[in-house]
Amino acid sequence: MAEALFSFEPFEFNGIQGGYGTLEGYEKDNSGKGKQDHLFGIEDWEEFESLCSQYGLFQESIPDKRAHFSKAQQQQQQSPRSNHWALDELQFDTVSTPIQPIQESKKLEDFQAGIKEPLHEPNREKPYPFSLSSLELLNNYGGGVKKLKRENLSNISNEINAERQRLSTEEVMRVAGARYVEFSSQRGDDFTLHMHPFGFALMGLSQEETKDVELVHFLLSAAEKVGCQQFERASRFLTRCEWIASDTGNPVERIVFYFAKALREKIDRETGHFKGFKGNGRKDLMGLGFATNLASIACHQDLPFIQVTQFTGIQAIVEHVALSGKIHLVDLAIRSGVQWTVLMQALADRDESPVSLLKITAVTTMDKNHVEETGKRLESFAKSLNLPFSFNVVFVTEMKELKEELLAVEAEEVVAVYAPLVLRSMIPRPDYLDVLMRVIKKLSPSIMVVTEVEANHNSPSFVTRFIEALFFYSAFFHCLEVCMGSTTKSQYRMMTEAMFFGEGIRNMIAAEGEERVVRNVKMDVWRAFFSRFGMVEMEFSEASLYQASLIIKRFACGSCCSLEKDGKCLIVGWKGTPIHSLSAWKFT
Repeated sequence: MAEALFSFEPFEFNGIQGGYGTLEGYEKDNSGKGKQDHLFGIEDWEEFESLCSQYGLFQESIPDKRAHFSKAQQQQQQSPRSNHWALDELQFDTVSTPIQPIQESKKLEDFQAGIKEPLHEPNREKPYPFSLSSLELLNNYGGGVKKLKRENLSNISNEINAERQRLSTEEVMRVAGARYVEFSSQRGDDFTLHMHPFGFALMGLSQEETKDVELVHFLLSAAEKVGCQQFERASRFLTRCEWIASDTGNPVERIVFYFAKALREKIDRETGHFKGFKGNGRKDLMGLGFATNLASIACHQDLPFIQVTQFTGIQAIVEHVALSGKIHLVDLAIRSGVQWTVLMQALADRDESPVSLLKITAVTTMDKNHVEETGKRLESFAKSLNLPFSFNVVFVTEMKELKEELLAVEAEEVVAVYAPLVLRSMIPRPDYLDVLMRVIKKLSPSIMVVTEVEANHNSPSFVTRFIEALFFYSAFFHCLEVCMGSTTKSQYRMMTEAMFFGEGIRNMIAAEGEERVVRNVKMDVWRAFFSRFGMVEMEFSEASLYQASLIIKRFACGSCCSLEKDGKCLIVGWKGTPIHSLSAWKFT
């Protein structure tokens, strides 16, 4: 029987119930005036408590069964991969194909193909037409539509219509991608072929689905022309996209709107018409304060990804510090810090080997005052549990300034490191990432938990990067539509799409060189990178995986959320498209 290490009981904080909810007391100072929390903080305390107590998080016992991974999720057919390159040394620029459910016995060597270009790239890139490799990548994504003969596409669509279901956003992209691959063999007046696509009729699709596929087709054509630096022709296709797409339309129209906007900016940059931005995007976003905070809370309430990775990661940490007297947790992106109340209560309730000290060190390059406020709230909560606790802030202007002595680790402390969606921010600056990892290695942590975006958004090829980003965000936009599509939540969905995802798409597609700061790489690249520092991947316990499956089940959209194993790593996805990876590591 699988057993978790502790049970979670309701608690009170400033006179209100603790957990994932709308913790007003947590958000207010002594004067009663609301404080702004970090954009990506978790303030939903009542839901937090409900999640822990009702859905089995850290229960004393768990039914004798493993997490419900499907047979398809335990076995993988080897998918075709283009551009196999030997891995002479790790690079962060990769060319990859869509992920399939991955077999646990996969070896590292199987993932090392496709790493091609150096991390450092020139300021300007060469023209990138839709090469054979790009078409192959697009064709692989369109693998769900095996052939574009009318009868086959009609059969697929009729099956969907029979169930009265629309094609999802990503399915529309797959149909459009497969259609584009066939279309690419027909050359002539591109725009005329688009306007009269009789040879590529989409029989069996509804009128709106056909319209969506056509719209994506225009977007792909525009991207191809941008890659060939045929900017005037690209602009004609973008005009068509801009005429139809809207940030208030259906998911396909919305995602085309943001990608078309990014392509338009890229054309302006390449032709010397780009005038830059007014103000500072990051500071402007922070300045919106309360509005963005509400959008962030809504995402945490309604989207399963963050909660799954957080709670599973916390469980893994608890298991590795179970009998330690002095525990030192180094958090590389603490944000609101509410998730650590679960760890604190677990340690306070420990009957054997009581904790003599829990120390949390928050490393930040952003807002020191905000992190200090987070520490005060955590100190207050620890005091209510009679838990010996200390909180330290290590502020550095740049991560390359981090040094081991700043973390003040004592010899008798057991160290755990938590890195949630933070390492990817240093991919454009590998020297920063190298400094960080060397400092962490000197700490000899018992465990390092890493959460990252499971996507390849770092290819030096513009067209490849465009295709990868298009399918990733298509899955995410569909998720937002399903989970936050109600009238009451639509404003937060629109805010999330515009301010968070829209900005990411813009930077990923329009910018190059050092200006392109939004970069993600897949788990195989991280594995090769971590191996440089003698890191060994650790298996998640049965209890951790079982709790991950329980957390997903609490969401109304949980049936669309997937849990897959990639070796010892956990991949959380949407309808089979990977979204986040969660992995645990130790140093040899």
